[in-house]
Amino acid sequence: MGDEQGSAPTKPRRISQRGIATRERILEAANRLMFVRGVNATTLDDVREASQTSKSQLYHHFADKQELVRALVRYRGALVLQRERGGLERLKSFSGLVRWRNALVQANSLNSGKYGCGLGSMAVELSDQDEQARSMLSETFAAWEKLISDGLHRMRDSGALRQDAEPEKLATGLMAALQGGYLLANTAHDVGPMEVALDMALEHIKSFLTEPSGESTR
Repeated sequence: MGDEQGSAPTKPRRISQRGIATRERILEAANRLMFVRGVNATTLDDVREASQTSKSQLYHHFADKQELVRALVRYRGALVLQRERGGLERLKSFSGLVRWRNALVQANSLNSGKYGCGLGSMAVELSDQDEQARSMLSETFAAWEKLISDGLHRMRDSGALRQDAEPEKLATGLMAALQGGYLLANTAHDVGPMEVALDMALEHIKSFLTEPSGESTR
């Protein structure tokens, strides 16, 4: 077959502003439904009805449920990281960690601890079903954990934490406590277990402070 030297490269399809708005509306509806019901229990018809879109509109943007779910992983991950940057990018003190903890607990208490972490619940459902989604979720959790470890590094560099503190390990422990706390709170429909899990992890970090802090983790 000869080279088609005269053929022009394919240009990416441009989406109109109305199309962008429709796609955003679909993702917002899917996010709400799948947060409460879960990924597997939510159908495309559920999303279509909640987003007030036609089948042709839905399939124009997402060929199937798998494509929608993968887009939702990116969408939800971006929302979570945007929120977490607000509380962690300038973290440089133990009191900052306490404020971060309090904000997460307060937000989860609005649902009486139900539904868990939006990313964690997706990870439970998708990790054995969709390798691409699992990989994207893993990257998002790594970015979230790095926000914590970067803050702990700033605390150590400023002298607030002892030099033998290991920010990466402390961040992993705190993230594990957070996700485990979300899971237990969801099971109990009570935010109490989440508070206990986070407070135990913060007490461990507190033990590395260079000066005793009288500040409670609550």
